[in-house]
Formats: sequence, C-alpha cells, structure tokens
Amino acid sequence: MQIWPGHPYPLGATYDGSGTNFALFSEVAERVELCLLDDDGTETRIEVEEVDAHVWHAYIPGKGPGTRYGYRVHGPHDPAAGHRCNPTKLLLDPYAKAIDGQIDGDEALFSYRFDDPESNEVNEDDSAGHTMTSVVVNPFFDWGHDRPPNHDYHDSVIYEAHVRGLTMQHPDVPEELRGTYAGLAHPAIIEHLTELGITAIELMPVHQFVNDPTLVAKGLSNYWGYNTIGFFAPHNGYAGYGTRGQQVMEFKSMVKTMHEAGIEVILDVVYNHTAEGNHLGPTLSFRGIDNSAYYRLVDDDKAHYFDTTGTGNSLLMRSPHVLQLIMDSLRYWVEEMHVDGFRFDLAATLARQFHEVDRLSAFFDIVQQDPIISQVKLIAEPWDLGDGGYQVGGFPPLWTEWNGDYRDTVRDFWRGEPSTLPEFASRLTGSSDLYEHSGRKPIASINFVTAHDGFTLADLVSYNDKHNEANGEGNNDGENHNRSWNCGEEGPTSDPDILELRARQRRNFLATLLLSQGVPMLAHGDEIGRTQQGNNNGYCQDNELTWMDWGGDDGLDEDRAGLLEFARMLVHLRRDHPLLHRRRFFVGRRPDDDPDLVPDIEWFDISGERMDDADWNQGYARSVMVFLNGDTIPEKDRRGEPIVDDSFLLLLNAHHESLDFTLPVSAYGEGWTVVFDTDHAVSPGDELAAGDVLAAAGRSTVLLTRPPADA
Repeated sequence: MQIWPGHPYPLGATYDGSGTNFALFSEVAERVELCLLDDDGTETRIEVEEVDAHVWHAYIPGKGPGTRYGYRVHGPHDPAAGHRCNPTKLLLDPYAKAIDGQIDGDEALFSYRFDDPESNEVNEDDSAGHTMTSVVVNPFFDWGHDRPPNHDYHDSVIYEAHVRGLTMQHPDVPEELRGTYAGLAHPAIIEHLTELGITAIELMPVHQFVNDPTLVAKGLSNYWGYNTIGFFAPHNGYAGYGTRGQQVMEFKSMVKTMHEAGIEVILDVVYNHTAEGNHLGPTLSFRGIDNSAYYRLVDDDKAHYFDTTGTGNSLLMRSPHVLQLIMDSLRYWVEEMHVDGFRFDLAATLARQFHEVDRLSAFFDIVQQDPIISQVKLIAEPWDLGDGGYQVGGFPPLWTEWNGDYRDTVRDFWRGEPSTLPEFASRLTGSSDLYEHSGRKPIASINFVTAHDGFTLADLVSYNDKHNEANGEGNNDGENHNRSWNCGEEGPTSDPDILELRARQRRNFLATLLLSQGVPMLAHGDEIGRTQQGNNNGYCQDNELTWMDWGGDDGLDEDRAGLLEFARMLVHLRRDHPLLHRRRFFVGRRPDDDPDLVPDIEWFDISGERMDDADWNQGYARSVMVFLNGDTIPEKDRRGEPIVDDSFLLLLNAHHESLDFTLPVSAYGEGWTVVFDTDHAVSPGDELAAGDVLAAAGRSTVLLTRPPADA
C-alpha cells in the first residue's frame, strides 16, 4: 500500500476520485495511527508521519468510498491535567461524513474498570469490535436543478418532526422504508406536508448519535437523538439502503425531494455537547483525540467536565478548533447537503466562552461574518441548564428564537390563569417586548405551544400530570410544571362534554398559534390529535407511544380528520393574508392620536369599547376582542406595491362561560363575515353588522373578516 504525505486541509477523509486524503487535528498527540478496517474485521495500522499545525495527515491512493477507518492516538493519559489519550481505543474521525455501526456498551470502550472507576489503572482492552467506525464517502451527487425554496421568515410555517415518528406507521409508506430518510421523501408524506401548507420541516437530530447502552439494556433506546457523536454524518439508524456511505446519498435525495415540493429542510443540531458524557463516559472520539482542546474542563479540577447541558460535558466554545469544527459542519450541511437552516439545541451554551452567557461571544461573531451560514435560517433554543441560562429575547439580531414565553403564556391564558391577558396580547402580536429593543422584528419569535419535549397538543388538554412510568425512572423524569389542564378528568374519558371541551381547546390553541404574529411552529402529529398517553418525556420511547398514528388502512376517524382540516384551513388562511404575518410590529394607538383614527390594531372589551388601563389590569380579565386593520399595512410586496388586505376581528373568550361580544362601531367595519368559530355556534359565511351581539361560548375563538375599505 502506498502512503503519500497528503494535505492538512480539509480535515476528515476526502475522496478525490483517485484516492483519499486523511487529516486529523490533535495538539496533544505524540503519535497517530490511521486504522483501515476490512469487512472481516482485519485492521491495518498506518503510521501518520506528516503533521502541520497540529494536523496529522496522509493520502492513500486507491482507497475510496466505503472504506471503513478509525484512529489510534498515542499521547498522555493524565486526567488530572485534562489529557485522556488511550491508543487501545479505536476512535471516530470528528469529521467523518458517514459512520457505520453502533457501540455495544462493552467495558473496552472505557478507559477505566467498571469495578474500580477511581483507580489510576488504565483499561487497555481494545475497543475495536465494540465501537463505531468512520466511512469514506463519495462526495459526488446529481443535484440536477435543485434550488432552495428560500421562504421569507414571515411567510414560514415550520413543522417539527422526527424521521421515524413521522413515517413508522403511515400505511402508504412501504414497510422497508418506514423510519428512513427515503420514507420521509415518500409521496404520501410529501402530500400530507404540502396539503397542510407548511413551508419548512424541522428535523429532530439527524447527526450521527449514540444509542445509549443503558437504555438498550432496559429495552428502550435514545429515540430523540440528542446524543451526537458525528457532526458531519447523517445518522445511520435512519438509512434504508445501507450504512457504508449510502445514508449520505439517501439524505441528499430526501432534501432534493423536499425542495421540489417547496419545503425547506431545517436541522435540529446539538453542538453544545457530545455523546462521550462525563469523566465516566466512553472514549469514542474527541476525548481520546485531544480532550482538553475539545471539552470545557473544570478550571481547578481538570479531571472533571464543566457541564451546562445536563449531559455530562460541554464543548469548549473559546477553542478555535471547536469553533472551526462547528462552522465546518454547518457549512458542510448547507453547501454539500443543501439544508436550509438550523435550530440550535441549548444554544445558550454556545455563547459561554467563559462562565456567563455572552451575546458578543466568538461563536456569534463568526456566524455573523460567515457568508454562507449568515444567510440561512438560524433558530436558537435560547436556554441551557447553567446559571443565567434562560435567554429568551437575548440573542443577536441575526437570530430567531424558540419563544418559551409564548408557549407558557398561551397555555396559561387558555387554561384560565388570572392576570395573563396583558402578556397574552404581547405574545399574540409578536412579542415586541422581547425583540424590538435589539432591532428585531416579529419574525424573531418562533411561536409554539407544543414541541417534542413535553405534552403533545392532545395531551396538553387531557392531563394535569405527567405519566412517564414507561420510561423506567419512577415517573421522576420530565417536566412537572406543564401548564396543562385535563378539562375535568385525567386521561381518556367517555364524557361527551369533556371530549367536546378538549376538542375546542385544541382548536383554540391552533387558532392562536396560526393567527399570532411571528413564525408558527407545529409539532408533528398535533394536527391529527397525536397522543403519548400523558408521557411528557418520550426521549427513550421508539415505539407506538411516540410515533404518529395515521389511523391504519381505515384512515383518521371523524374527529381527527376534522382537526386536520381545521389546521389546514388556518395555515392556508395565514398564507393568503399578509396582515396575519406582518414583517413589522403593530403601532397601535398613541396618546396623541386623533380619537377618530382607526389604527393598525385596536383592543376592545366585550362591550365593544376600547380597552383602557383598568380593563387590562383586571386580574379576572380572560376575554378580549382584537381588530386587525388590513387597510394600513406599512409594507410593500416584492414589486414595491402597497399591501392591502382584508381586516379581521378576533374574539377570544378564555372564560368558562359564554359571553356576549358587541361588535365595534361602523368605523371599524359596517359588516362582518364569520371565518370560523372553534365552538361551531356560528358558521363560516354567517353575516353580522357593526353593533351586533355575538355570543361566544366559554373557551372559544371566533374570527370575523371584512374586505378592504376601498374594495
């Protein structure tokens, strides 16, 4: 076998059509062996002799796609000094574009003995055969005329989904493709998404992750996938056609199919930690390559990891090599895999160069100036588990954020909590109190009521308490304060009044979400009443409990089909009316305005009178009427023409009893037409006039519309 010097850049294994260049960063290494693995497990070790700027590199002619490989790094094993090299552990390439296999939990994966973890004796059992291997991939792919849909944020409706959860039980997806990237691209799934009207699918983690052996031993698995070990590799468990590089082609084909349907692909990415865990975790990659360069260690105790993620470790965000790894990964997924954006898990950790969350940290700086990454959708989960970690509203102007305040306030409003009306009004109109101060617009707010973490929408209105017994942790895991309400009985019921109230509450939540300014995000299955039977932490449940129930060959029942149709109507209504997804915040009525002025938004009490301070500050106030003026949208369309839209009157009654709403005076509209009523007391198309009284049922939403004033 010929070994050529190769090049230190790019990092990883790069096939050029004739051979493969291998490059690995390690500042602490004294020797590096590149290990090539045959199908029968035979290992060929190659001494990597070339090193430039701490990058060890070699080029091997004739080696190409499908080649399995790993590294053995020789260097200090001195945990007290932060070093954990151990050449008996076969290590994954941090830049591997594909990964084959899974770990099996064997003691050989660890650098200590299970019966004496505090001993200074190093476990020298060889981990080959128990670990995962890196794979050389073919970088060439026929993208054809693929182009990103490039939906503007204000036009976006995001659909959070899981590759397996979305596809495993769909009757029209062939069994062999269920739970795969190919299954995600199946026409039946594409049809559901396009008919629903979403513009982007946000995939829960698809970076290669570790399936925790401790969960596997209990008959469970790491379903969610927030346990990344490969930041460049599509997770091989979602591959339908093979794991020796085929998963890369399959993923690209899925993205291409989504783009053809006008759907963007956003990835939920986990750059805050890795699957190697704390000081008692396995040695799989980073730990054995250069532990102190990749991980944040406790300043005065380098044998332990500084953890703000709750997973055992945090990446060292002030290390130039970690920052390079993250940015190289992001650019790879945009340029080579054609994805359209990212949602950053526990993003506050990415802002911790030292102890505190710093909105001016190096990570934000390099994202801001990067010509590729700065132009895609960037969504932060703006919190972590460290001190000062809740940072909703605190991210820089380029970023949007999962708005946890929106979720909490909307849940509180519809379950009847007192004194929520003022904040509910802020959330409904784009959360200017959180984002306007930094120059951001309503699109900075990713609005959601439910997500993968917590109750589904159906469970939010069916359970007061979590029911996580199936997770095997004594129901001690998961959030205890869910802001949920079971509508009168815990869990399944046959009481028709409770069932109707729950159905109405689901419609109320969907209506609020899709009529709020900002960017709405639906959790997959909420549109068809998906339930997890009260489990609010389905991270380890890769089974029917978390998968979408499509109703089998008989399809959805009448109630669930009706909910789907209602969700479709709302998404399409939002799409068709720019007033419902404005680029700018409402101005409202200023103190010096002409009292006869009709502003862009007006708030009324149920008597049809403008709200005053006393009305807003009543602790019992749970109902409001909102006028949205389509005649005064301060925006222009793509051709520079002023935007004029229908006007809307939104009646929100979170009180438990029916209330009579008096429609406002004719200055706001002489006649109104019903769009929908979540109680169905009035029907779409029904006509009302200024000053008419409309009885809105307890806990219901009614939307009325009128044409533009000059129509």
